[in-house]
Amino acid sequence: MKVKNSTINLCRRTLYESLSAETMVRFVRLVDPEYDLYERSGIPQNIPITNQMAAERIVEDIVGDGRLIDFIETLLKVDSDGYMGRAYPIKGLGQIVKILTQEGFLFDRSTGQFFENTHERASPDWGRLHDGDERQAAVLRLDVVANSALVQQNALDKIEKAYTGLRTIVTRAVVGRFGRVWSWEGDGTLAAFMFGQKERSAVLAGMEILNELFFYNRLANPLDSPLRVRIATHAGPIRYRENLIELLKNDTIKDVIQIESTATPPDTLSSSTNLFVSIDRVIQDRFGPEQQAAICKVRQYAVNLEKP
Repeated sequence: MKVKNSTINLCRRTLYESLSAETMVRFVRLVDPEYDLYERSGIPQNIPITNQMAAERIVEDIVGDGRLIDFIETLLKVDSDGYMGRAYPIKGLGQIVKILTQEGFLFDRSTGQFFENTHERASPDWGRLHDGDERQAAVLRLDVVANSALVQQNALDKIEKAYTGLRTIVTRAVVGRFGRVWSWEGDGTLAAFMFGQKERSAVLAGMEILNELFFYNRLANPLDSPLRVRIATHAGPIRYRENLIELLKNDTIKDVIQIESTATPPDTLSSSTNLFVSIDRVIQDRFGPEQQAAICKVRQYAVNLEKP
C-alpha cells in the first residue's frame, strides 16, 4: 500500500498530540511485539526521545513495514475501548479513516477492521498482507464433477460459457463476503477468508454457490447436462505466500482439498465442524448430522436438504 505524505504527516500529528512516547511504543508492540524504538532510531538509550521524535520514527517504521492499517485498527480499538482499564482518547482518527476510505478501503465498525473496497479492487492479499504473514483463515475448495466428460461431450463455446457463468457465481459469493479467490484451475477453485466473521462467510459462500448453481442449471446452463460441483470449507492457520505453489503447501489448504475430494458427494458442501463454533443455529440447522471423514468430522449441506 502506497501512503501519501499528507497521510503520514496526519498520523504523526495524531500520535504526538494524543500520546506519550512510552505509550506510543506500548501500542506499536500490539502490532509488532519486538518493536524497539531506540534500536530503530539509533538514539542511545540514555537520551530521552520527545513525543514528536517518537511519532516521526514510529510512523516511518510502521509505513515501511507495511503495517499502517493494522496499527490504525489498533488505535481505533484503544480509542473506543481503552487499554488495560484506562481510557486513551486519540485525536484525528476520524480524519485518518476518511483518508483511508478515499484510498480504497472500507471500515467495518462491527469488526473494527479495514477492507479493500471491492468495487475498486480485490487483491489476493487484501491490500495488507505480506509474504510470510500467518493468520487464522477459513478456506473454500470447489471442484467440478466429471470435468473431463463435460469437455468431451460439449462444444468448446458451450464449455467456456458455462464455466464463465460458474466463475461469476463463485466470485460474487466469495468477494461479496470479503473473501478472495486465490486460484482457478481448469475445473476448480480455491478461495480464502481472513477478516471479519471468516468461518461464517466461508460457509455462507459455499451455500450461496450451491443455491445459485441450482437455478443456473435450470435456467441458463448451455451444456447438455447439469454443471455439478463438490465444495468443502475448513479453517486453520495459513501462512500467506505470493507464490501459489508455496501457498498450496499450507496444511490447512491440503486438508480442505482432501475433505472435498474424499468426503464430499456431488452437489454438496462439506464443512469441517471447527467452522461451526462461531456460526449461528439458524445456519447450522440447514446442515445434516455430523459425520466422520478421514481427517476430521464434517457436516454437509445440499439444496435438497432444505426444509419446506
